[in-house]
Amino acid sequence: MSELLKLFQDSSSLYGSNASFIENLYERYLEDPESVDPSWQKQFSEIHNGADYETPHSPVVARFAQLAIKSQGRLAELQGFTEESVKKQSAVSRLINHYRVRGHQIARNNPLGKTLPPPPDLDPAYYGLSEPDMDTLFDTGTLYGVDRLPLRDIIASLKEIYCGSIGSEYMHIVDTTTRRWIINRLESTKASLTIEPDKKRWILKLLTAAEGIESHLHNKFVGQKRFSLEGGESLIPILDELTQGFGEKGVKEIVIGMAHRGRLNVLVNILGKSPASLFNEFAGTSPLSPGVSTGDVKYHMGFSSDIATPNGSVHLTLAFNPSHLEIINPVVEGSVRARQDRAGGSDINAVIPVLIHGDAAFSGQGIIMETLNMSQTRAFYTGGTVHIVINNQIGFTTSNPLDARSTLNCTDVASMIQAPVFHVNGDDPEAVIFVTKLAMDYRMTFHKDVVIDLICYRRLGHNEADEPAATQPLMYKKIRKLKTTRTIYAEKLISEGLITADQAVDMVLDYQKLLEAGKVVSRPVLANSAYSYSALWNQYLNKSWDTACNTSVSMDHLRFCNDRMQRLPAGFELHPRVAKVMDNRRKMAAGAMPLDWGFAENMAYATLLMEKHHVRLTGQDVGRGTFVHRHAVLHNQLKNTTYTPLKHLDKDQGRVQIFDSLLSEAGVLGFEYGYSTTTPSTLVIWEAQFGDFANGAQVVIDQFISSGETKWGRMCGLVMLLPHGFEGQGPEHSSARLERYLQLCAEHNIQVCSPTTPAQIFHLLRRQLLRQYRKPLIVMSPKSLLRHKLAVSTLEDLTTGHFQPVIGEQDNINPKKVTRLVMCAGKVYYELLEARRQDDIKHVAIARIEQLYPFPDKLFKAEVGRYPNLKEFIWCQEEPQNQGAWYQSRHHFSDNLDPKISMTYAGREASAAPAVGNFRVHIEQQKAVVQSALYGKPSGK
Repeated sequence: MSELLKLFQDSSSLYGSNASFIENLYERYLEDPESVDPSWQKQFSEIHNGADYETPHSPVVARFAQLAIKSQGRLAELQGFTEESVKKQSAVSRLINHYRVRGHQIARNNPLGKTLPPPPDLDPAYYGLSEPDMDTLFDTGTLYGVDRLPLRDIIASLKEIYCGSIGSEYMHIVDTTTRRWIINRLESTKASLTIEPDKKRWILKLLTAAEGIESHLHNKFVGQKRFSLEGGESLIPILDELTQGFGEKGVKEIVIGMAHRGRLNVLVNILGKSPASLFNEFAGTSPLSPGVSTGDVKYHMGFSSDIATPNGSVHLTLAFNPSHLEIINPVVEGSVRARQDRAGGSDINAVIPVLIHGDAAFSGQGIIMETLNMSQTRAFYTGGTVHIVINNQIGFTTSNPLDARSTLNCTDVASMIQAPVFHVNGDDPEAVIFVTKLAMDYRMTFHKDVVIDLICYRRLGHNEADEPAATQPLMYKKIRKLKTTRTIYAEKLISEGLITADQAVDMVLDYQKLLEAGKVVSRPVLANSAYSYSALWNQYLNKSWDTACNTSVSMDHLRFCNDRMQRLPAGFELHPRVAKVMDNRRKMAAGAMPLDWGFAENMAYATLLMEKHHVRLTGQDVGRGTFVHRHAVLHNQLKNTTYTPLKHLDKDQGRVQIFDSLLSEAGVLGFEYGYSTTTPSTLVIWEAQFGDFANGAQVVIDQFISSGETKWGRMCGLVMLLPHGFEGQGPEHSSARLERYLQLCAEHNIQVCSPTTPAQIFHLLRRQLLRQYRKPLIVMSPKSLLRHKLAVSTLEDLTTGHFQPVIGEQDNINPKKVTRLVMCAGKVYYELLEARRQDDIKHVAIARIEQLYPFPDKLFKAEVGRYPNLKEFIWCQEEPQNQGAWYQSRHHFSDNLDPKISMTYAGREASAAPAVGNFRVHIEQQKAVVQSALYGKPSGK
């Protein structure tokens, strides 16, 4: 025990509380053994155990203490690391960050010289930094790859990066990886701004072409509208860089959408349209294309060509576009999605959309927001779009930002999808090229939208006959003093010794000689290259609507499809109501129940898919169906997962896409139109939630769907399902505005149908794809008829029938006793039928016109001809007299009726609104409509 006590006594000084004291003594001993007490010298010597060298810990501890207070190991090396030095470095870091956030607001990127006053948070004094700090070294972050610079140089670098010819707006992006990628590209090195001499000379050549075509047209066709690019010529180098750059990255197709500003320039200098062909259009001697009857003005026309790039040819397409500016955006996106799907769907880099906008339109047109909002959704995703805004700082005659928009920049709407925006000076072509490369790499890296804001000006008026100085006197006083972009850049290259003044002049003369000769002036167009997909439409040219096709399906085939659609994954629990629907469909396939609408419609899709055709269905609530009839997408009540039976019919089936869309009509319908004009072998359907909701997309209907073929030769097989029917739901949920579509009908441009049985929709949808005929199909689809006891079909109607444009009298009535024929369309047929049966009327026949356009003249005559003693023809409709089919179709009736037969209207009186809001009044009106048709007066008998 005494030895143990002695051990405790000898080591008691080493207990934990003395650790720091002993550590300090040991550090002193290592530095100078004589500086400590001899007893400690002896103790430390024993611990040292004869080692030749021991490392002091104090310098290491001090170093770690410094590192602990550094930001990522980089603190401004101010002597002593005082609290003040830390505050200064923090201030510098905040200043750097604010340049990233707000530097674009004071960038010198406006050719007209307009700039905003510097915001206070870009002033070093705002952060407590002053002149004495300017030569102090601070951490720089990633500026040009240098760890530390004097504050003066940091500010100079920030101004060069963020406040020069490029204003970069990206700090609103919440994803850190994306934001850091942009920061590194902008700040890491100056080398990326360097352009090789040959490339500079090529840029000048492009600018020469951009300016040259405008001056040539201005002189040759004086006073004619062309909506010139003058002032925004740098668009041509952007598009050339995108074509070559994307081609080098393996892109196969680029689809461009743009309005009329600069369109002719792009056609000639980028897509390789023959100048001679363009000159013929100016002269009015250009022939119309196949399928075109009216044609269109030259600055609306589309074009396509194959351009050589370092990694193979790229197929460029410029979409046809009406004057409704930005409405082309969703159309292009739909076309791109169709092309991507056609290429297999997995490679979103195979086809790239490029959209060119005007500044006023980008901030002013709601379709911009809709298209941006669609960009990352499953139904409408195309892997990112490159947007180019030709920002000429004026919209027609509106240039005051207080009138043009409520945002700082015209591009601010793009922040809703966190797209980066690069505001670049159009008079600095090298900065333009840098931004183009950056935007291209961003799209290929992140597969999201990116915006190039090309800040420029409009040298002439809105059109060439307009005098802009009348409304913008000071702006145009400045513009008329400005040198052109080409002149500025030519002088730059001359000063750098890359070209001579004579060579610059020769470029101009050489380009004009090519124009005079009518030769192609773009990059080489691959003349022997044929775009095979265009030929897919040839089989549909010059075909009649009554071209025969077999739409019936064998009983075994129907039952096979239904069986496959009944098979669900293990553990997949349906809602009880949906389970009942599925059980009923099982009975329908067995012949134990009449067929309803949902069964027949799903069978139409399934049989087409089994025949290796493709089906695409979008719209609000289409998976279930607004009126709970379709159930094409099933929902697991246990796990909230979904299952689409139509995708699991067979391993070799066609592709099916069913997507509930975002709450948009114009954007989604435009997208589906673009999709359908690209792929004739896909049944493309857009369904409105209620039929009248389509009026939010009226521009698409008027400018594309109804007239795209007659203007541009663009065929389209799009189907629009528009729920329609008067059931007392008020003015906004009753009418699909049938009259508007009939008003658009001419030259057999569209089909307007109103099917009333499940078999009719089955055959109609199948006919749309199987028949060698491609026209848009407008369907007045039902609501209450989806479950009406009389609106049913049999399996035999699907296995042996076909679509009937006219359905004649169905009851056993003696034709010789019929003196009155009531014709109608839609659900009113069943109300007429029930009333006639109830009153046991024998002299009135009832027939339905299921296809209102193209009007089935022969079938109409055949039905009328069944009744030799016919005296009265009644057209009955639910819609008010000024709406519906009456005014738009009565000439078809009279043209095909014997003059001895009177023709009378039975329906609601003319009304400004489609329907009443009071349900009781609706019932009274509906009864009067039926009584008028059957008895000739609203009161009935």
